[in-house]
Amino acid sequence: QGFALGKINLGELEAVKVSRFKFIWSSNTQDEKKGVTFYKPIGIPDGFYSLGYYCQSNDQPFRGFVLVAREIPSKSESTHISTGIASPALREPVDYTLVWSSNDGSEEGLQGCGFFWLPQPPEGYKSIGYLVTCSPKKPKLDKVRCVRADLTERCENYQVILDVGTRFSEFPFQVWSTRPSHRGMLGRGVSVWTFSCNSCWVPGQELPIACLKNLDPTLHAMPNCDQIHALINHYGPTVFFHPDEIYMPSSVSWFFENGALLFRKGDSVGQSIDVDGSNLPSGGRNDGEFWIDLPSGDRKNSVKSGNLGSAKLYVHVKPALGGTFTDIAMWIFCPFNGPATLKVGVMNYSLSKIGQHVGDWEHFTLRICNFTGELWSIYFSQHSGGVWVNAYDLEYIQGNKAIVYSSKKGHATFPHPGTYIQGSGKLGLGIRNDVARSNFFVDSSTRYELVAAEYLGDGVVSEPGWLQFMRKWGPTIVYDVSILPLVLRYSMANIFIKLPVELYGEEGPTGPKEKNN
Repeated sequence: QGFALGKINLGELEAVKVSRFKFIWSSNTQDEKKGVTFYKPIGIPDGFYSLGYYCQSNDQPFRGFVLVAREIPSKSESTHISTGIASPALREPVDYTLVWSSNDGSEEGLQGCGFFWLPQPPEGYKSIGYLVTCSPKKPKLDKVRCVRADLTERCENYQVILDVGTRFSEFPFQVWSTRPSHRGMLGRGVSVWTFSCNSCWVPGQELPIACLKNLDPTLHAMPNCDQIHALINHYGPTVFFHPDEIYMPSSVSWFFENGALLFRKGDSVGQSIDVDGSNLPSGGRNDGEFWIDLPSGDRKNSVKSGNLGSAKLYVHVKPALGGTFTDIAMWIFCPFNGPATLKVGVMNYSLSKIGQHVGDWEHFTLRICNFTGELWSIYFSQHSGGVWVNAYDLEYIQGNKAIVYSSKKGHATFPHPGTYIQGSGKLGLGIRNDVARSNFFVDSSTRYELVAAEYLGDGVVSEPGWLQFMRKWGPTIVYDVSILPLVLRYSMANIFIKLPVELYGEEGPTGPKEKNN
């Protein structure tokens, strides 16, 4: 179908990924690796047009791309023109504005300088990117195209790539990567992978450039069901648990089969749960009326320990960046999250209860490029946050299968072994996350279950009953500061601000559908 064919239909525009570039200008720093280089896309296919230039830090592998676009001829073009509605999807700018120059203003100092230009779009059009030249002469108007406004979406600054302070230039200047402002799985904004630059941007201020918008209702570049399984079989990471881990994952069905109970507010007696979760209340919201808990008696500790042999990854596949990427979110369930270890300076304090809770849903997400089918990056969830890691910075165990490390007792995910401190580096205080390779692992490329892929249509993927349970997978218990070690009981109001919210008490998580996408 349309997946991994090298081009994507966005409705009135067709986009192609270009990764061949010509060097234009590089920022001068004492350390070459900390510099930033700006490039002009070349080798653009016939009929396609540049929308802006590309840049990247010199300390990263040269792996980038920009999108170029062409207008798809409309079958009913004559009808549109006769009604006076149609305007071309792409038009040349009417002029350029010089945004910044590395030149100090002298005619003698032009050699080696960079000049940054913002295309001025015709009325009803938006600029998508900037151009960079080595001359104060304005670029030719046919070097770039602007896009009709209804084919664009608002974008925002994301990460600073270059920051030229007043120590190096008369005027401060920053270069940012950009991303669509709305990035949920229903968002239609498409990153073009150009950059934003300015000398006086204020956070929250709308940028003078936009991103593209995917108006194709079918999202034809998304993988079909067979392709989803092929991607997981090819890229599915191996999840390693710490060699001293005592709270292993399990399948959801094993958890239910081995005595997990459903409780209702005001009722002290729990109800057994069907193996597929069909008797769990579905839909609604997390209103505190229901929750799941461990069985009582002798079975409680055995269920806490999980069952690695039954464990699997639960997979949710969804569009990203307007259907130009595919996110494969892989969820793993652990019946119990163990207590935390607090690091204060060189001292470590094992907390007997703080940080523990019944039911633990953790995940990582593979981001696949729909132009090529490449693994682009992986998102590692880490308690209340997480981080994206590029494919070239991952560890691999076999072929293109990455390694995901799960932290001891807490099950947060990390790309490399070691000890990660979550909290305040300034205070020398945080929660230890220890990760290491061991004989305890789950291979997600074979041990997985596809539980949701809404874009494929109703009934294509059967969602299990338990996925519709919107309440908490564990009870809520609020802690008193007196359970902390004596040395840590003072000034906790200031310290807790720096720590994960899980430490304020014992609270089971909501399921995957209640998580922020």
